[in-house]
Amino acid sequence: MKLMNRIFLFSFLLLLAFSCKKDDPVKPVNDVGGQDSVYQQYGMPFANVPDNEDIVMYEVNLRAFSTGGNLQGVIARLDELKALGVNVIWLMPIHPIGTIRSVNSPYSVKDFKAVSSEYGNLADLRKLTDEAHARGMAIMLDWVANHTAWDHAWISNKSWYTQDANGNIIHPAGTNWQDVADLNFSNADMRQAMIDAMKYWVLEANVDGYRCDYADGVPFDFWKAAIDTLRAVPGRKIVMLAEGDRDDHFSAGFDLTFSWNFYGALKNIFNGQPAGNLQTVHFNEYSDIPAGKHKLRFTTNHDESAWDQTPMVLFNGKKGALAASVTQIFMSGVPLIYTGQEVGRVSNVPFFSKSPIDWSANPDMLEAYKSILGVYSSTAAARRGMITFYPASDVACFTRTYQGEEILVLVNVRDDVVNFTLPAGLQNSAWINALTGDALTLGGSVSFTAYQYLLLKKQ
Repeated sequence: MKLMNRIFLFSFLLLLAFSCKKDDPVKPVNDVGGQDSVYQQYGMPFANVPDNEDIVMYEVNLRAFSTGGNLQGVIARLDELKALGVNVIWLMPIHPIGTIRSVNSPYSVKDFKAVSSEYGNLADLRKLTDEAHARGMAIMLDWVANHTAWDHAWISNKSWYTQDANGNIIHPAGTNWQDVADLNFSNADMRQAMIDAMKYWVLEANVDGYRCDYADGVPFDFWKAAIDTLRAVPGRKIVMLAEGDRDDHFSAGFDLTFSWNFYGALKNIFNGQPAGNLQTVHFNEYSDIPAGKHKLRFTTNHDESAWDQTPMVLFNGKKGALAASVTQIFMSGVPLIYTGQEVGRVSNVPFFSKSPIDWSANPDMLEAYKSILGVYSSTAAARRGMITFYPASDVACFTRTYQGEEILVLVNVRDDVVNFTLPAGLQNSAWINALTGDALTLGGSVSFTAYQYLLLKKQ
């Protein structure tokens, strides 16, 4: 073999050896070309991602969660979230925000594979996942698949976006979201690049799943392909939440979908409609849900607290907000708590701008939430039990039973004293007050103060 050939062969083998090293950097990502990239697993996959039935989810509005409005502010309060009873943290979008036609919305994503400097950097996100996992909590990112910012690098690939008859890229049809450009899911390269970006964070930041924004606006077959790809990553348990209620989301692989109907019914009930209406809503929502899948139930989230009102206003103060939360948390589904809800934020909570929560407000309300979620998390019947309703006008009344354990939930949904005649099957029964540990024997009726609730475990 000639000398030059030997030199070439040696150089090639040396290059190949270096390329196979396990600690080699991540291959460069081709964000525009739609090619698959190769990533390394950062850290160890979290082994304690809860089953769907056991999730207690908390949504973090980064701009409100701390005075710094960043990932470090979340790291600093992880112990508080753990003490509250949270085991899954959903972060609102962490990516750089577009500047063209901008309203400063975090849902106008400029780069799917970057952390905005407003919030920190990749190292901060990795630290957050490390610290959360060490405390037994999973981390979910908010994923915006339907659209991008107008100054996203993908915009140079015009065919990746929906266009009008004149060939102009458009914002999502039927919306007023002028700050974002609508993606074209008929384009295979775009789909591949999107799935590649979702895989990036699972591996490079060790996140445990996604809340998928405006999931109803994205085709079923994309979600199926994306979720199948994520679940194929070795050693991972992924939680997938669709912000939507389309029938096919569960078939696509989502674990959870939003429960807007329950939220609407709950507001109506606290405004005078019969409490028993919740039974109809519950069974309508769960009539065709596959086993192991669930609805995400809430008394607020970032949209509601920004554009509607906070629970303190919607449910007439601290007592009403807690009573609504008890109903929402225990009536099946997966419970969601939103930034500031647990300390009774009264004013709206924006997410286009910073508005830090006063964490010293309403310490009694915070303790009440801890107690309520403590009962929920420690009671298998509350999370997994079969539900039996006792429809009434002014009191939400239901039991949940599981493997010999039973919990009875009674909530006065009125801002007034209510004398409630117990259903025959509950009269003269013995219980333990789950919040106090005191024994309690029910007679024929219960007299409730305004917005009073009882959580009772069978003796």
